[in-house]
Amino acid sequence: MNRREFLNGAAALAGTAAIGPSMAAAAAQPSSLRQRAEAKGLLFGCAVKSTALRNDPDYVRAILEDADILVHEYELKRKNVEPKEGQYTFEGADAVMDFAGSHGLKVRGHTLCWYAANPDWLANALQGPMAERERLLVSYIQTVMDRYRGKMQSWDVVNEAVEPDQWNWNGMRRDNVWWQAFGEDYIGLAFRTAKEHGDGAPLYLCDYGVESDVRWNERRRTAILNLIERLRARDVPIDGFAIQGHLKPFQASFEPEVFARFMRELEGFGLQTMVSELDVADIDGPDDPGKRDAEVAAVTKSFLDTALSFRSMTGVLCWGISDRYSWMSDIAPYKRADGTRSRVLPYDDGYRRKPMWQAIADALDGAPARGS
Repeated sequence: MNRREFLNGAAALAGTAAIGPSMAAAAAQPSSLRQRAEAKGLLFGCAVKSTALRNDPDYVRAILEDADILVHEYELKRKNVEPKEGQYTFEGADAVMDFAGSHGLKVRGHTLCWYAANPDWLANALQGPMAERERLLVSYIQTVMDRYRGKMQSWDVVNEAVEPDQWNWNGMRRDNVWWQAFGEDYIGLAFRTAKEHGDGAPLYLCDYGVESDVRWNERRRTAILNLIERLRARDVPIDGFAIQGHLKPFQASFEPEVFARFMRELEGFGLQTMVSELDVADIDGPDDPGKRDAEVAAVTKSFLDTALSFRSMTGVLCWGISDRYSWMSDIAPYKRADGTRSRVLPYDDGYRRKPMWQAIADALDGAPARGS
């Protein structure tokens, strides 16, 4: 079932009942998150798993209802694409691309260069001569971008380059095979290669931990802004900055003005922005799911109200659509002590809309229209 068939079927069902004036007026209003975003010149979407696309029809229905842009959750990470040196496998990644193509959905490329999710062989290979190190970075970016030329709305070229807690003088991440092989120069090489082999789709730097007023977030914001300034000085072709948006409201409160100040600094560099991996950790939240959902919704609304008030913001992607598949239920730092599934995404594990869904809808409705 493609999106048109799904929506036409819903319309046919609606047509079996009499529609009064108030119902007709409601029908004319945007209903899905996708429609609400489109009405404002924005994108809304989510990360997807190819396995769930194949095996879970409810998952597919939720995506077709609410998303107009997808991003691979894991299928385009190098560990999965090049498990053995020079041997590429795109089965999972192509499955997502085929699904998007058959339903008229956009796709965001994630990610070309990351310190994590690399194949086991890569670290040793990067011990060779500099020319060989460059080949390992450049050839991978070229291969992936050439395969999906003309099919990506945007690319995360470099992901999670900073980590001030590792006490590098400029805040760069040290537990990073690319930094160890090149120093900071790997970022410029990655972006210039992506520019050379791209098709004009915007090229993003992506990172996390910028939304709170805790000292750790402040150090990260400073490191990111200083990095962008250095990249600009070297004419590195960076078009945008992707804010992951993994919020932790029960551990570090969201402060709108602190985040708005960071957004203004990004706009000062002339960068596009995007919320690229939104979810809201509920660890340490109330035991009562209803209370927890309400607090998650409140911080979602506050965060998106702030983010979407900036004209540089192009869209919002959640890191998944349903709690059924959230990574936060599987990773120790985010697992709830009571053993219950994390409630961190717009739909619960039974595909029922949660208050978070309505918070996203309200934020999109309240956003200024792009181009106006």
